[in-house]
Amino acid sequence: MQQNIIKVIIGSKNPVKINAAANAMALLFPDYEIQTQGMDAPSGVPAQPMTDSDTRQGAINRVHYCQQQVEADYYFAMEGGVDCFEFGPATFAYIAIAHQTRLSIGRGALLPLPMQVYQALEAGEELGHVMDRLFNTVNIKQKGGAIGLLTHGRATRESNYTQAIILAMAPFLNPELYP
Repeated sequence: MQQNIIKVIIGSKNPVKINAAANAMALLFPDYEIQTQGMDAPSGVPAQPMTDSDTRQGAINRVHYCQQQVEADYYFAMEGGVDCFEFGPATFAYIAIAHQTRLSIGRGALLPLPMQVYQALEAGEELGHVMDRLFNTVNIKQKGGAIGLLTHGRATRESNYTQAIILAMAPFLNPELYP
């Protein structure tokens, strides 16, 4: 029965990220037992990435770290960040997935941010702390996140990560199309 187990290491101990990985893999591999384990993995970028490229690199760095630490079938990392685009500031997450020698990069949906939130981030705060203060919540980043707060619970950080993981898995699901 060992062949029906998929072991996934997630480069974070945040329950939102671990649950998103478990949910995505259960949808993609319904006939398998999915074993997920979170581990602290350094991003090598600022705690609050403020650029698209830092956010992407943070996810990649976390995946590479996990690969060096433990044996698994898949390695996932999710890095949330912000950037100011031509249409205004937004938050998003990059997903890095490693399987054997392959690496796939995906990105979650963009959530427009209020300018006052972005300005607090530019001043050195982290998004979760700013949102907690603005909405009078506690540790929202391990719950619905800014996404949950700003969409009145219609979407969550976990739902965004789950979808992004499923999309980033496309090269592993169709290896013949992604040489």
